[in-house]
Amino acid sequence: MADRRNLDPSQSSSPSSPLPRCLVAGATGYIGSRLVPELLAAGHTVRCLARSPDKLRRHPWAARVGQARGDVMDARSVRAAMEGVDVAYYLVHSLGTGRGFEETDRRAARTFGEQARAAGVRRIVYLGGLTPSGVPEHDLSPHLRSRAEVGRVLLASGVPTAVLRAGVIIGSGSASFEMLRHLTERLPVMVTPRWVRTRTQPIAVRDVLRLLVGCARLPYEVNRAFDIGGPDVVTYRDMMRRYAAVARLPRRLVIPVPVLTPRLSSLWVGLVTPVPGALARPLVESLRHEVVCREGDIARHVPTPRDGPLYGPPDGPLSLDQALRLALRSPAAPPEPSDPLPTDPPWAGGSRRVDHRERVVDAAPEELWQAVERIARGDRWQSLPLAWALRGWLDTVVGRVGLHLGRREAAPLRAGDRLRYWRVEEVEVEPRRRLRLRSELPLPGPAWLEISVGEDGAGGAVYRQHAVFEPHGLTGQLCGWTGAACGGFVFDGMARNVAARAETHAAVPG
Repeated sequence: MADRRNLDPSQSSSPSSPLPRCLVAGATGYIGSRLVPELLAAGHTVRCLARSPDKLRRHPWAARVGQARGDVMDARSVRAAMEGVDVAYYLVHSLGTGRGFEETDRRAARTFGEQARAAGVRRIVYLGGLTPSGVPEHDLSPHLRSRAEVGRVLLASGVPTAVLRAGVIIGSGSASFEMLRHLTERLPVMVTPRWVRTRTQPIAVRDVLRLLVGCARLPYEVNRAFDIGGPDVVTYRDMMRRYAAVARLPRRLVIPVPVLTPRLSSLWVGLVTPVPGALARPLVESLRHEVVCREGDIARHVPTPRDGPLYGPPDGPLSLDQALRLALRSPAAPPEPSDPLPTDPPWAGGSRRVDHRERVVDAAPEELWQAVERIARGDRWQSLPLAWALRGWLDTVVGRVGLHLGRREAAPLRAGDRLRYWRVEEVEVEPRRRLRLRSELPLPGPAWLEISVGEDGAGGAVYRQHAVFEPHGLTGQLCGWTGAACGGFVFDGMARNVAARAETHAAVPG
């Protein structure tokens, strides 16, 4: 017999009641993987439903959550996962899986709602999509039509449901944001479809997560959909220009033309960006219609807090420019929900170029670290020294960093020291040895080099070298492609030279 308390308004959540126990279906997805740590930070007990729980182990919070193996299409596994759960988050969709995804989404939502009711779950929370006003449902894109139908199925399940309807979500890893990022970064001049003039109301991922967490404590009699968005109503063209301004790119010239259909547009997006075509096409088709919030009632139920891990401005959600700045911040800054995660798809997080080298060195870790520190005293540690010397001479001519070799005294490295073409951003000796440098070369985008020293378990040392370049604009992309072509030779030589220097010193008696 189902627990009928979920239909009893007298059981409404209040600040003094115990925190609801939460189930997150879709915990390995873009929103789910960011929602789980925020629920944990708010004090909730969390269980994750996943077809492959092994994927959860890649997250730092994996040991703090319950794990349930199951599929939203399998009623038995869903029912077992919902035992003892108060609030069930439904963050699952079949977008990008090909034809028939609407029927798959419909059946999955129906199964989830039925099993939630049977298990006595008191609330379902679903993140859907904003739909245009006054447009018949049959004229919507399949993506928006399916999102709207899933919301209706869950609202009719007999379990009080909160459906949050969002448009473009601004945060690294969001498919819509990645499409915006790559188009703007790679094309100074764009001949675009008419949909770039369509108005939308983007929202920061931090605000989406704040509202999702807040919905766990809604009064149980609330059973409705809420439109959620940021304070800015803009066209897609406006978003590209605002992105360029925040990213400090030259102003983008956007020329809309009427001949590009949604299908041709998706092929064009797939050609210019790494976002898969199967995902780009439904997103592009959704941009045909204006999607703007028609109400803001969610603010009455989930007010903006003035402190806590997901707080925003006291007067409302983050602006578009604030959201863009968070999505584009340095990876060295404290973590934010808008940051890329290692579990995001390979096309997320921008066109970051990464070169990782690792070598076992026949020297003690202390001796290897001394070899690393010698770069502060002007040791020639790079590969191709003649090329670096020429580069430094040209730099001097134009009045930049030039041939400056850094400090020659034997004092320990400190944050802020200049070493050749690098600035010490962070140095750590205990409990591990690690040095992070930021390039001061006039590159079209920031670049970092991180060097760390560890033990190999057999008395030797392990040298790790991690170089990162974040290209800005078309010039940055060309620089990144050129660097990828020759960077392997340069960085391998660099690692080899530092390791050889350490082994040479280790072999000298005394």
